[in-house]
Amino acid sequence: MEISSRPLALYEQIKQSLIREMDAGLLKPDDRVPSETQLSQSFNTSRMTANRALKELAEQGRIVRIQGVGTFVARPKPDAALLEIKSIAREIADWGGSHTCEVLLLAEESANKEIAARLNLMPGDTVFHSILLHKDRGVGVQYSERYINPAVAPDYLDQDYTRITPSDYLLETAPVQAAEHVIEAVRCPAHVLKHLRLDAAEPCLRLTRRTWSFDRVATYSTMISPGFRYQLKGTFNRRSIQ
Repeated sequence: MEISSRPLALYEQIKQSLIREMDAGLLKPDDRVPSETQLSQSFNTSRMTANRALKELAEQGRIVRIQGVGTFVARPKPDAALLEIKSIAREIADWGGSHTCEVLLLAEESANKEIAARLNLMPGDTVFHSILLHKDRGVGVQYSERYINPAVAPDYLDQDYTRITPSDYLLETAPVQAAEHVIEAVRCPAHVLKHLRLDAAEPCLRLTRRTWSFDRVATYSTMISPGFRYQLKGTFNRRSIQ
């Protein structure tokens, strides 16, 4: 039987060339990948063809395209703790990254109907509200919004969350008795896309969590992460379900 030896399409040639360089270690994780313009010149083809090659590599998880920044070789995707509650700073350190945090909001507010119901409070009751952007080496990996019952953490607003994460503070101040997790694949709201530097088509993971402490609901949190930079992993054992 004669085996076809038709040449690869140009976009596939670009893909295979970049994959060979990544597999050989010539392009390492976090290295910048040649731009569409550079690739189109090197392969004597159109930017549209180069764009298709990069788009498919991004869909396969081999590269990361950050709007307004550039295209980079993807790092191995880290596993984020699902059942164990630990700080994002620890998670980032565990996968070899460097955590920084930008505080977008830290305020005392009156609970609306939805937040009051989530925290088992009355509408109009005081709640603490924080929004933080967690980064690994300057790239956003998690947009974290949290509502706190002041009764369990009265000094929450007085902390410096560029030095300690809310999770670390709350785990020390209000030990968790129980937790509820809901995980969904979502389209990111526009303001979250902007902070995480994502295109509108990029898939995101949303983890919604409620925690209980001192026999009451302590926190209601929503954490949104780019699906290509982050994954959630849970493990069960006999002790964890007793």
